[in-house]
Amino acid sequence: MDTPSSGTPARRESLQPAPTHSVNLPLRAMSPGVVDYLFRQLVSGRPSEDVQWEREGITLAAQPEGAELARRLSETDIDALTPTELFHYVRAAQRLAAWAEDLRQAAVSRYCHAGTNAPGPGNRAV
Repeated sequence: MDTPSSGTPARRESLQPAPTHSVNLPLRAMSPGVVDYLFRQLVSGRPSEDVQWEREGITLAAQPEGAELARRLSETDIDALTPTELFHYVRAAQRLAAWAEDLRQAAVSRYCHAGTNAPGPGNRAV
């Protein structure tokens, strides 16, 4: 340890790298376009979140459950979403899954309670 003239030992900064998590995730750099967009938002005093898409059509949160919501979710690049958009994406996917589960349960109920007249795996409709 170095001791300055005051007599108190000086602390040396460790040259060791900071400990990392056990999982090494790749770092993602922002594209120049994203950096430019965020800079312009900051300079103009607007929020960093891109809210223009909300004015261009129905949001995922307002999209009714069904085929259109499923299409939109399947075509979305989730790596390009902001944290807020990702939250809404997850909520929409949960709503769609619950809707599909309700359809499945209704179909199973109808199949099980339809009686002997309904065609089943062993019965052929004539």
